[in-house]
Amino acid sequence: MRTRVTDMFGIELPIFAFSHCRDVVAAVSRAGGMGVLGALYFTPEELEMELKWIDDHVDGKPYGVDVVMPATYAGADLGVDSPEELVGRLQGMIPEGHRAFVENLLAEHGVPPLASGADAGRVLLGWTDATARPQVETALKHPIALLANALGPPPKDVVDLAHAQGVKVAALASTPRHAIKQVEVGVDVVVAQGTEAGGHTGEISTMVLIPQVVDAVDVPVLAAGGIGSGRQMAAGLALGAEGVWTGSLWLTVEEADTPELARQKILKATSRDTVRSRSWTGKPARLLKNEWTDAWESAESPGTLPMPLQFMLISGALRRIASSDAAELSTFPAGQIIGAMNQVKPAKEVVFDLVSEYVEAIERLERLTGD
Repeated sequence: MRTRVTDMFGIELPIFAFSHCRDVVAAVSRAGGMGVLGALYFTPEELEMELKWIDDHVDGKPYGVDVVMPATYAGADLGVDSPEELVGRLQGMIPEGHRAFVENLLAEHGVPPLASGADAGRVLLGWTDATARPQVETALKHPIALLANALGPPPKDVVDLAHAQGVKVAALASTPRHAIKQVEVGVDVVVAQGTEAGGHTGEISTMVLIPQVVDAVDVPVLAAGGIGSGRQMAAGLALGAEGVWTGSLWLTVEEADTPELARQKILKATSRDTVRSRSWTGKPARLLKNEWTDAWESAESPGTLPMPLQFMLISGALRRIASSDAAELSTFPAGQIIGAMNQVKPAKEVVFDLVSEYVEAIERLERLTGD
């Protein structure tokens, strides 16, 4: 399986696996694909430890790091470089009515406060320039092969910095226009992500989006959004992509550190059990549908806040929900492919299944064409 991306990164398989779990990242890279660690949830110090572990367990295989540097977000015009100062300024932008709505929702479901002294969690993740740049700096201290960015084109100086260190840059796009903007700042690979994907995603389906993006740019394109089988991988390449970007597929593998409650929900879910909602981050993201997502769409909802205020508002609530028995409020980013995810397997086996089914799909097409 040779495409421009396999040549670009020196990998055997054009399979990219996004995961927040270092074990999954290392396992996929060792299996011949490329694992990509989501840096969002880590402080620079924690990210340093995660990447050091991957360096020691990836057997010299290439891997990547994914950061989130949104093109637009609340507080971008504050001119604040210190994450600590930024948190304080942003906290003051959260309306009391929204805080009251969250507290009432938790009370209705009997969710108690966190125990005294319990870790309240982080209120601000890497969804701003001030918080994402330290993650980029940490990542570039390691022998990564790829730096990926979501939610808009990465800053041009970040692209240039990565290129200066021999690191390729990828970015997610949900429309052809977004893809063109990515290439204009120097991105090497465009990840065309359809609405079926988990997490932040647009409105255009993968089948429609991939050929449009392929026609719009001259760099390699990865197909993303609902890719969870070799047949879908073959379809993505047939549409002009040169590899696949997968995410939700790895939530239930043996190595994944997905919370057990979320894992069990995913294993039992159908493809109709997700919804695009702003209730997690303030931007549309596909999540498991439940009473939490329903509440934010109800008549009583004050409406969601822009990124990063929404997550700052709910971060404590998420910790309380995770520590309680309120399963009806427990949601998680997941794509529509979860309807086909009903087994727990090692990541290496999932990679081999993708390749095996891809080969079967290609052979079936060859029989149909008589070649």
